[in-house]
Amino acid sequence: MCGIVGYIGKKEAYPILIKGLKRLEYRGYDSSGIVLLSDDLFVYKSKGKIKNLEEVVKNKNQKGSVGIGHTRWATHGAPTDLNAHPHFSESQNIVLVHNGIIENYLTLRQELIYKGHTFLSETDTEILPHLIEEIQKNTKINLFDAVRLSLQQVVGAYAIAVMSKDSPDEIIVARKGSPLVIGVGKGETYIASDASPIIEYTKDVIYLKDEEVARITSNGQIKIKTIGNIEKTPFIDKLEMNLEAIEKGGFESFMLKEIFEQPRSVADSMRGRLNVKDVSVKLGGIEAFEKKTSKASRIIIVACGTSWHSGLIGKYLFEDLAQIQVQVEYASEFRYGNPVLGKDDFVIAISQSGETADTLAAVDLAKKKGATVLGICNVVGSSLSRVTDAGCYTHAGPEIGVASTKTFTAQVTVLVIMAIRLGILKNTIDQKKLKNIIIDLSSIPEKIEEILELDQKIKDIAKIYKNSKNALYLGRGYSFPVALEGALKLKEISYIHAEGYPAAEMKHGPIALIDENMPVIALALHGEQFDKILNNIQEVKARSGKVVVITDNAQKIPKNLYDHLIEIPQVIGPVSPLLSVIPLQLLSYHIARFRGCNVDQPRNLAKSVTVE
Repeated sequence: MCGIVGYIGKKEAYPILIKGLKRLEYRGYDSSGIVLLSDDLFVYKSKGKIKNLEEVVKNKNQKGSVGIGHTRWATHGAPTDLNAHPHFSESQNIVLVHNGIIENYLTLRQELIYKGHTFLSETDTEILPHLIEEIQKNTKINLFDAVRLSLQQVVGAYAIAVMSKDSPDEIIVARKGSPLVIGVGKGETYIASDASPIIEYTKDVIYLKDEEVARITSNGQIKIKTIGNIEKTPFIDKLEMNLEAIEKGGFESFMLKEIFEQPRSVADSMRGRLNVKDVSVKLGGIEAFEKKTSKASRIIIVACGTSWHSGLIGKYLFEDLAQIQVQVEYASEFRYGNPVLGKDDFVIAISQSGETADTLAAVDLAKKKGATVLGICNVVGSSLSRVTDAGCYTHAGPEIGVASTKTFTAQVTVLVIMAIRLGILKNTIDQKKLKNIIIDLSSIPEKIEEILELDQKIKDIAKIYKNSKNALYLGRGYSFPVALEGALKLKEISYIHAEGYPAAEMKHGPIALIDENMPVIALALHGEQFDKILNNIQEVKARSGKVVVITDNAQKIPKNLYDHLIEIPQVIGPVSPLLSVIPLQLLSYHIARFRGCNVDQPRNLAKSVTVE
């Protein structure tokens, strides 16, 4: 959510900043801005897309080898030129960009107004440069220490980058609850919210930790302290991603590319963890906790959005394969409740970015209550990977499209392996079922390839339903969370209202909506509940509903029960979500494209929700 990019060195900063902001567009934004330092501070801002900012900057001063840029996703104040970042101090000597939310900004703002400060925007961010300047004025300390002391007064989340006309050879950065990475070059330094703007220039990075402040100078020196004035030694990590991973690679969008990357991302997420020959699995990241996990009284899964749907599949998996009680909680609700947790409880936190604010807050609460916390995330070095007791990476690679696709299937893959391992430890899976699950799981990448070959057929179906106002997704058992995920994808990228329901619940309300204009997407997979889902489909057809069936059992579905049928390969129930979700992703994608929607950057959405 929002994006920061910065550069200090010997090169011209403007081209680096603009390219970096474009690399961060996927995070979601509604305005952007940059500041360049040459003989003065030059600030350019615009609402809307970065191309609008480029128009503002055209024919203006673009000189300077020090600069910071920002994409804003509006929280406090509408998306306007005035509210766009960067923001100045009272004297306009200090300028700053900020991701996050300052919760006590009203109190600080009133104090600063009392001291003679005037504010121009509606944002919470603007109090920060004013506060830093006020502290400098009263104490005569340097910019680094003034930033550090100002943050001691701030309640909330932040990633900030600060420049000053009086300190032209440095940028000060700090973070708490919002990600910030420093790219280390030869005599130059890059700053960004994530690695995507940096990877082109360096693979050496420093992941700033919570409540750390860094002073970055024009000769490449980096000094880090906590806001409490404890000096820290910078630790340099190596980036694993490459530039090709964040390019479209010939696809018309990042989302389509990422849908088609799923055979590889699923394979990468099981590589080294799945042994078909020995009928075994292992997860090195949580090995040390296996014995304790096998004795856990229950598991609580916390997540948001698509990750919550992955977690709901996890509930079915753990209860089915490991016979352990599981609760799935929205992290945003869990963090404000008073959950009953103890030392025998395990919490699994799931987040694509590892920076989701509500999920991190839920983890903090769980740890305070004595629970053991495991994490599942996709980003090495993320906050979630640092604050959990142990965890697993999904190895999906960078996901640029805002609507999650390949990270969903990667998360489910890891959850399947987790549940298998726990079932083995607890001796709750018989050998025949264990072997079938592992064999079918190993075949998933090639079976996804088969489904992707149906892309044109699914596109043809999408064209028929592109003008729908509503849609209903139905599933039972393992397919119910997939129905929820399919509905979410359609809502996110096409702006069509859609709901996912357990098929049997349709009679308790949603059936009232069904008519000849209502498409119903039904997941009818083989197994114990197959006949029951057919009954539910019959109820839809009896009311003139349009039915699209996703099935692995086509020969047993009468042709009069559907308008369109998409057949997928048959696998055992616990791994079926990895296949059944693929047609739903493609269906949503093509409907959105037919409607002229920006599938990579849906309106009002952000990739990483790092604020409440």
